[in-house]
Amino acid sequence: MPIIARPPAHPSGTRTTLAPVRGPAPAAVIAGVGVHLPERTVRVADAERDLARTSAPGAVPRLPMVSRLTGVQQVHVLPDDWNASDLAAAAAAKLLAAQGLDARDVDLLIFASASQDMVEPATSHIVAARLGVRAPVMDVKNACNSVLNAIEVAEALVATGRYGTVLVACGEAPSRAVRWDVPDRATYLLSAPGYTMSDAGAAVLVRRAPEPVVGTSDDAPAPAGILASAFGAESTHWDVGMLPGGGTAFPRDLDRTYFEIDGSRLRDAFLALGPGVILEALDRAGLTWDDVALVAVHQVAVAYLADVHEALGLPEGRTIVTVAEHGNVASATLPLQLATALESGRVGPGDVVLLVGLAGGISIGAMAVRL
Repeated sequence: MPIIARPPAHPSGTRTTLAPVRGPAPAAVIAGVGVHLPERTVRVADAERDLARTSAPGAVPRLPMVSRLTGVQQVHVLPDDWNASDLAAAAAAKLLAAQGLDARDVDLLIFASASQDMVEPATSHIVAARLGVRAPVMDVKNACNSVLNAIEVAEALVATGRYGTVLVACGEAPSRAVRWDVPDRATYLLSAPGYTMSDAGAAVLVRRAPEPVVGTSDDAPAPAGILASAFGAESTHWDVGMLPGGGTAFPRDLDRTYFEIDGSRLRDAFLALGPGVILEALDRAGLTWDDVALVAVHQVAVAYLADVHEALGLPEGRTIVTVAEHGNVASATLPLQLATALESGRVGPGDVVLLVGLAGGISIGAMAVRL
């Protein structure tokens, strides 16, 4: 995936520029976004056929069902000798180079991912060591909303004046927790959603916004930056999607080191969230749907997108589909969609993008950003 250093200018005729919307000057900007996708890909249907041949008789359907029901065609798989930190470092190194920065320019590094190299130390240390970053580090972890929450943390810290340049680095390697030895149908049903999960690295650079220019006319473009955000959670659903092994609950139970996801319950929980958080973010930013050029929304299956859009009140024609070609890349999904939209000229300077995150637990987040 190409690394976008700054939003590119649009080719002539690719879009209509929206009128600027004014509000409080943003404290932080998203200065760049980048994605690293492993070269190796696996067709989901082929993997399902292999699974049916190697599993216990009757445990797995003989005909590929996951790819057919979800619309996910292929997933990316990281090299055998790579970890989540390698994916994050690869994306971050390319992004810094594209921005003309090096490790010394980073004031804070946040590793944000559902995946991690190990329980201790924080994976952010490993990423920083690979990049040569000597700044403070921390991990932010909230399943598939990890990156969005990390951007929220970065913006808040930049707004206080504590840091000027925050590097959010993500390395998602869910393929390491997918179960390929299925003893029975019940285990298959809990494991099946994992067959659409895909590996990816992502990086987002959050920097202090330039000082507003005194005497700017009303006709001047509205300033770029993070305009507003809102977050919510319904934590009673924490058990609908789990990777339980490795913590205090199941420290050494190898059978609990795989994804256990009740796909039907998880889908119902997401649909029940409603549009409240999204509308709150738009209201805080002083925006309406007419001001939004792109909605980047977390995607787990093509088949669910229409239902999710309807439940969350998302307008038609404002989204971009990545899950069919790239799989569910967990918290790297929103950077992937933003990078894809920038690269294709779908959005550019002055456009407002709404980032909508959905995550196991379950949680929802929305962030309005002017490019």
